[in-house]
Amino acid sequence: MSAIAGCVTGPDFKGGTVPAIAAYTSLPIPQKTVEAAAKLGTAQAFLPGGNLPFEWWRLFKSADLDMLIRQALEGNPTLTAAEAALRQAQEVVNARTGNIQYPDMSFNGGVTRQKGSPAAAGLPDGKGNIFDLYHASVAVSYVFDIFGSGRREIEALNAGVDHARFRLQAAHLAISGNVVTTVIQKAAHRGLVQATKEIILAQEQQLVLLEKQQELGGISRSEVLSFRAQLESVRSVLPLYENRVVLLGHQLITLLGKMPIESANLPETDLYSIELPAELPVILPSELVHQRPDIQAAEALLHAACAGIGVATADLYPRISLSGSFGPQSGQFDGLFKGDNVVWGLGAGLTQPLLNGGSLRARKRGAEAAFDQAAAYYRGTVISAFQNVADVLKTLEADAVILKSQANAEAAAKEALEIVRGQFKAGSINSMVVLDAERQYQQSCIGLIQAQAARLTDTAALFQALGGGWINKDKVQEKLWVKE
Repeated sequence: MSAIAGCVTGPDFKGGTVPAIAAYTSLPIPQKTVEAAAKLGTAQAFLPGGNLPFEWWRLFKSADLDMLIRQALEGNPTLTAAEAALRQAQEVVNARTGNIQYPDMSFNGGVTRQKGSPAAAGLPDGKGNIFDLYHASVAVSYVFDIFGSGRREIEALNAGVDHARFRLQAAHLAISGNVVTTVIQKAAHRGLVQATKEIILAQEQQLVLLEKQQELGGISRSEVLSFRAQLESVRSVLPLYENRVVLLGHQLITLLGKMPIESANLPETDLYSIELPAELPVILPSELVHQRPDIQAAEALLHAACAGIGVATADLYPRISLSGSFGPQSGQFDGLFKGDNVVWGLGAGLTQPLLNGGSLRARKRGAEAAFDQAAAYYRGTVISAFQNVADVLKTLEADAVILKSQANAEAAAKEALEIVRGQFKAGSINSMVVLDAERQYQQSCIGLIQAQAARLTDTAALFQALGGGWINKDKVQEKLWVKE
């Protein structure tokens, strides 16, 4: 039988094409980014050929991040659904494998009461008789997989298992990445709230001085009104930041698989308690296709489409089946198991498609078109992945430069404001100069916090773009609680 089962129709899958490129961008990646004289201004070194750890978020060295991601991986319903989809795909393979590789055996037993027709026995004038018929039999059937239709089908189903597994990994990566990004953005907006409150307090104190000077006739009322208008403008921004903190809390608690009402229990993470990784492992371009779950999922679809061609091709060829039955029949229950009442049958069948309106060949052409579609989808996924990595690498360079400029701007604006305030108290300048200095300082504070948050979020984006450290598959399955 092994010789008969040795022929398998259709192409053998050889895996997706690995791009033959040595770099992600047309311009070389610098050894490290520039350094800024501010918090989260550490220079980041790129390490080509390095590998990410599985728990890549630990590179931020934040206890809050570790705790929240652990809760998300345990409670997020999207991850639970993806894990269930994997189990389902595995059981589909198990069920179909049993049907294809082993004979189908069933037991059939029962009793019937019937009236016989004498005409059927060549006695047209006889009378029919009523009798009982007891039977118990075992039926066995088996279809020989000569041209590999069943094996190609199992191959396609196993590729479906791989696809479900990589979708689970992709969900794991997306959820952990979203938690990191949301925590950073929430912490940044809490920083914006605090900075805005400090600016409001300082401007309120400045306004008191201006109002006293107006009472003494030192400045005009229009100058006071202009300063008050700016103060109210700053106050109007505060609710926006506070609301954003609340909404990000809702988003974060939802990622954990909990209701928004529970967002009050989230830790109040400080932006500067999250450490900026000083070293950024960058895997080789040739390894990216094996690292990113979305690329591997696309390759699994390509594999399934390739196996589908084999199934459609095998349907063009004959099928040989073998069937048999064995069991007793008797008109009396107590005589059912007597040797003389045993009946049996053995048969073989050959099915060869002859005329089907061209449907089988059309099905084969359709399978080939499905493979071409899957190949194009795979190539598009690879191209998008490489663009993703290239974009983030260049963005990280820009982030460092922007933070350096924002840090210098904030320091200069702060020093200028202190000088201007002193000059104003001495009466050497008017309030409009103070007003302009206050505005510049406010903008520089907001810009600095936003630049600091951008470095953190884009670093997390790089780790996601590189696939999040999916190297050790045994460890992956252990972490994801996947039961083989």
